[in-house]
This record gives sequence, structure tokens and C-alpha cells, in this order.
Amino acid sequence: MIAPRDVDELSTHVGREVGASAWRDVTQDDVDRFAEATGDDQWIHTDVARARESELGGTIAHGFYTLSLAPKLLAELVSFEHFRFAMNYGLNRVRFVSPLPVGQRVRMRARVDAVERREGGAGVTTTLTFEREGADRPVCVAELLIHLGL
Repeated sequence: MIAPRDVDELSTHVGREVGASAWRDVTQDDVDRFAEATGDDQWIHTDVARARESELGGTIAHGFYTLSLAPKLLAELVSFEHFRFAMNYGLNRVRFVSPLPVGQRVRMRARVDAVERREGGAGVTTTLTFEREGADRPVCVAELLIHLGL
């Protein structure tokens, strides 16, 4: 966990991974609730019996479910408590590289790619890599932009 006190301290982390979050269980209940909240109830996510017969062998989490874990998992790795605020500014690039089967565990690694001073704040570019336990390929890789108020 890093908790930079200012932009200069945060800048010392550019180009470095700040760590990996704890592993998180991916449950059918969580995936079903995500499907209900978003209206994305495609069978590969919610129909356990049908998905078991597919080439994936079971249900998989939505790509956006995985991405929605970013705020919670990032909070395990970086604290912006010394800034006036930290706000999600958007994403530059997101790739859902491989499926995340329900019943597996996922964690997220974060790397600080850039810190740019702006009037009244700073822009932070981070790469988030979501990993499935025991897998060779990541589940998702996303470039997240954060706006910090000074």
C-alpha cells in the first residue's frame, strides 16, 4: 500500500508496480447480482446448467464485472487520502484477455505509468492487470485515468 502525501511523492512511483490486491472469490451470487444490476443476463454468465455444457465448462464473470472491481481493489493498493479528492477520469484502453470462470479467484496488480501536474490538481495514468489464480494470461488489462485535486 502506498499513501503519497503529494504529487512529487506519487511521481517517485512512475514506472513501478505498487503491488497486488488480495485474492477475491468470484461467486455465482455476485455475478447474478451484477447481471441483475446491469441487465446483462446472457446465459454464459447466469445459466449454470447451460454454461456447463459449453466449451467453457461453466459460467464466467462479465468483463465489466471484473472491471467494476477496480475501485475496491485499487483502494487496497493506493490511498489518496492526502489529496482533496481522487476521481475516476476514465479509461484509455481496456482488453478482456481471457475468461474469468465463476468459482475462481481474481486479484489486481497496479502500475503507475504517469503523473502529470495540472492546474489545481494532477492526472494519474495507471495500468490495472486483473489475474486469475493459476492462469498464465491476465483476465483484463485496463489503463485507468485518475484526476487528483490538490
